[in-house]
Amino acid sequence: MKHTRGRSFWLSALFSFTLVSSLLIGLPAFALEKTFTNSLGMEFVLVPAGTFVMGSPKDEPHRNRDEVQHKVTISKPFYMQTTEVTLKQWWAVMGKKFFGRRKGSDNMPVVRVSWYDAQDFIDELNDLKKGVYRLPTEAEWEYAARAGSTTAYCWGKDIDCTKAMFNNNTQEYEKCIDYVESKGMATDQPGPVKSYPPNAWGLYDMHGNVWEWSQDRYGAYPTGETIDPRGPDSGSDWVRRGGSWFKYGYYCRSANRNWGLPTSRYQTTGCRLVREGK
Repeated sequence: MKHTRGRSFWLSALFSFTLVSSLLIGLPAFALEKTFTNSLGMEFVLVPAGTFVMGSPKDEPHRNRDEVQHKVTISKPFYMQTTEVTLKQWWAVMGKKFFGRRKGSDNMPVVRVSWYDAQDFIDELNDLKKGVYRLPTEAEWEYAARAGSTTAYCWGKDIDCTKAMFNNNTQEYEKCIDYVESKGMATDQPGPVKSYPPNAWGLYDMHGNVWEWSQDRYGAYPTGETIDPRGPDSGSDWVRRGGSWFKYGYYCRSANRNWGLPTSRYQTTGCRLVREGK
């Protein structure tokens, strides 16, 4: 009995030391899985904690004044959905009544969803009690889109039709029509998710395809270094990120910011989710 009590003491002490040490150096006490797929088939990849420079340098082509560079620390790893939410995933949670007339294959990104619609989807998903989901913050979104890069796009400074879905518009912006058709995809709409290569962290369509709502309201960036920043507490517009199939490639830059009313349902806009913990 004495020997057993002694062993238990040392095991308990070792566990406590491991836990405290992990917290002190900023690491999880237990290793998180690198990927995760929920019961709806939504795939997530673990995005590591880290620090990056958010915004764009002053010499980046097509830069906007609201892209002021500043250092941001993402203090904890998080799970980011590898694709935009698809029609199949949306229907599995919300049913087909809301989008009864929406045509498209299961693996097309859901569009014409407002920020409020995205929140309704998340509420229904969370009610299943199989995890806690939310939209990414604007900082989390850009951090994940860059995947360690510092250039305008995760692969470099220039964009072309083989790397992302943009200019797929036969009425006005048709630069990528030939490439889209050569891949068997339809014009004047987004492409199926995973139609283009992922970034270094395994995330698809962070550049182009459809704009993605973020959790944050739109506002000016802070001028100094921040940790886990959130958007302003007030304001009428919410941030959209990533560009879309409809217009120019430079809208797809990692630093580019866009916004819209939370009630707006654009044919170019969908969402992707973050899962907290696991």
